[in-house]
Amino acid sequence: MRGSAPEGCPSWSAWEEEASASPFVHAGVQGRIVGLCRRGDRSVGQVAKDFDLTETAVRLWIGQAETDAGERDGLTSTEREELASLRRENRRLREDVDILKRATAFFAKETR
Repeated sequence: MRGSAPEGCPSWSAWEEEASASPFVHAGVQGRIVGLCRRGDRSVGQVAKDFDLTETAVRLWIGQAETDAGERDGLTSTEREELASLRRENRRLREDVDILKRATAFFAKETR
């Protein structure tokens, strides 16, 4: 069951519409939730309950925001995205090499 809408927000439906409108907007909602927690007006547990989230998720967002701001060691969000992209590219290139090896072996048998 939800409590009242967060301070400065006209209604829950406005937040839900914004969160579901686009995957890119969701990060903005996360930022607002992190901001509520960092201001200290409410506990992490209360903010999590207000938004129907787990405390663990909110704490992870806060930790990532602190890392992005340089307040904590670790990979920033940009670095995490780049790492994921490089891993995908590496996997694709390994698959391409495997296909080329198989094709080379196939054509080597055919020419004998």
